[in-house]
Amino acid sequence: MDTHTWTLRPATPDDVEPIAELRAVVLRPDLERLGRFDERRVRQRFRDAFVAAQLSVIEIEGRFVGCVALRPAEDGHWLEHFFIAPGMQGQGLGSAVLSALLARTDAAGVTVRLDVLQGSAARRLYERHGFTVESEDAVDVFMVRR
Repeated sequence: MDTHTWTLRPATPDDVEPIAELRAVVLRPDLERLGRFDERRVRQRFRDAFVAAQLSVIEIEGRFVGCVALRPAEDGHWLEHFFIAPGMQGQGLGSAVLSALLARTDAAGVTVRLDVLQGSAARRLYERHGFTVESEDAVDVFMVRR
């Protein structure tokens, strides 16, 4: 599967369960390491926060391979729910999607913030794209890109 042919499409209510499941799979190793994994809660937190209008589904050849949200806020946009299917990680897909989104926010002069779990490999991706640590606690690292 060629990661260069990805597309983004608006999420629909039918996407809730596949995304909730992907979230559980992707976050599990980091949440377990932090002693915070709960089989039910990891899915329910996403269901409770789901806003289709802010979420995009990442597809390759019509197949669901991930998702990402850019949520408008007073101080810019929050990058949230950025999950890539495990079989597609490490092939440049996350970087390509992030570059495309940041090109849009840069053009609009918008600051982007995100929250990544302590120790997550995703932090390196964000740092490569210009995010810096704004604050952190025992569980979360809050990053910003102005």
